[in-house]
Amino acid sequence: MEIRYVVSTMVFWWRENRLSFEQECQFIDSQGFGIELWPNIRGQQECRYERRNWPRLQAATEGMLVSMRSRNDDLTLEQWAEQIECAKLLNANIVTDMESFGIPDGPELNGCDFSEKVAEIAQQNDVKLCLETGNLEKLKKVGQKFDSVFYCLDTGYAHLDPAFSFRQYVDELAQRVAHVHLTDNYGQNDDHEPPGLRGGIPREDWDYLLNTLEKCDNEVVGSLEMFPCMPAVMLRQATEFLFDDLNWPGRPQKKQGYANAAYNPE
Repeated sequence: MEIRYVVSTMVFWWRENRLSFEQECQFIDSQGFGIELWPNIRGQQECRYERRNWPRLQAATEGMLVSMRSRNDDLTLEQWAEQIECAKLLNANIVTDMESFGIPDGPELNGCDFSEKVAEIAQQNDVKLCLETGNLEKLKKVGQKFDSVFYCLDTGYAHLDPAFSFRQYVDELAQRVAHVHLTDNYGQNDDHEPPGLRGGIPREDWDYLLNTLEKCDNEVVGSLEMFPCMPAVMLRQATEFLFDDLNWPGRPQKKQGYANAAYNPE
């Protein structure tokens, strides 16, 4: 198994106006991580994936591993095509939920014409679509219908579902997992705390996840998807738990010469 790591720009929510997008990228890059882009700044509507923003995105993320969180604002097929072209430019996967992908409500997959067109555009552009964790039974049905779509296993969601256990999510999805949202919670709300929360996901379940992924031998992007405290604190807590306590492979290394990249929003 090869696993590479990114940090979701969720870590900057409510602090976006203190740093430029370029400074956010520089900080994350200095810590040895790639970046998972959200389509907009929290509380604002402008989408980063619109064509006029591509040169800035490409320049700011040059040399970084990039993944993209899909828009979720009732996309048209044209908007899907635009963000897929953006992902191709950045060599990025796209993580999407079922609603944004066009999967209808309800237990059955009736009326998936829109989703089929999205999947076709992604295949034509060699962009990997990763469907984020939702109802397990429905996820499996979507996977059976769309063999080009992969899964994004969200550890926080899997820890919250009263109908299925964390390990059931791992067992059912692992063969097609290409993306993992590494986040933790107390089992009540999707808090997006750093992995390793005391009273959160048990250590044994983290070990089970890694062991199962290693058996599947996929190429996986591990995304630290965390809510603020300070980004440097979140990264330290998450990396110490994943790489020191759990011994996950492929620990990112801080880069030399980034003394001025410390995160300071003041």
